[in-house]
Amino acid sequence: MNYYNEIKNKIIENEVYTIVKDYSKERHKVITYFEIGKLLNEAGGKYGDNIIDEYSKKLVVEVGKKYNRRTLFRMKQFYKIFNDEKVSQLATQLSWSHYVELLSLKNVDEIRYYINICREQNIGRNLLRKKIHDGEYNRLPIDTKNKLILKDKLEVKDLVPNPILIRNQNNIEIISEKALHNLILEDIESFMHELGNSFCFIGSEYKIKIGDRNYHIDILLFNIKFNCYVVVELKVTEFKSEYISQVQKYMNYIDKNIKEPLNNNTMGILICKKENKFVIEYCSDERIAVRKYELV
Repeated sequence: MNYYNEIKNKIIENEVYTIVKDYSKERHKVITYFEIGKLLNEAGGKYGDNIIDEYSKKLVVEVGKKYNRRTLFRMKQFYKIFNDEKVSQLATQLSWSHYVELLSLKNVDEIRYYINICREQNIGRNLLRKKIHDGEYNRLPIDTKNKLILKDKLEVKDLVPNPILIRNQNNIEIISEKALHNLILEDIESFMHELGNSFCFIGSEYKIKIGDRNYHIDILLFNIKFNCYVVVELKVTEFKSEYISQVQKYMNYIDKNIKEPLNNNTMGILICKKENKFVIEYCSDERIAVRKYELV
């Protein structure tokens, strides 16, 4: 087989397809690059790794500058990673620019996670890059990673990372819950992305009345995917057991007075400066995710 001619013909065919057909052209590109990656791996096995240098020099002259060494090397990587049976069925579900961002990852389960959230949430390349840079997958609880592998049913709290990263571009000193609250509200969209997907903002310092006393929920959200309200409570101290009862009170109020019959039960996210795993173990609530925060 003349590997170079095969690769060149596939590239030219893809260039023509891109010009002539708009429909599914990105998928065609991804499939073409996957097939070229396979040819490059086979050619490298026969003629050595330097074959990429030889082919790229010819292709840059004969087809175009974008088919340089780096591009061919990415195609080769793409095939090596997505030839794995665990991810092969996901190899054509995103754009090529998305896959370029994923090429730095080695963990197959991590790759699957990012592909799925891109597909489900319609995430663009820049947000994907940010999620990878922030190590979102590595901050998921171990139980969540196991559920993802086994494809078990997930809940809102499963996808809340730990720690939760809160943007603090101006290096504001956080000495009170009010200051933390205001910092989150400055970029509430990023905060909701950090918590997971499909969150909608309902209110800040959301007022409720129990008996003759008024209370304020720090942040009230609604999750469309899981069809439930989510109470977010902020603390700038180490976790204490009484914080759980506070969140439970708010959740129970929402369930009784605000939740519609078709909504699922309210969930809670308790965000603290520091965890106390020993205390959490004996006073946790399955409906509440307890997480620490980190300013970045």
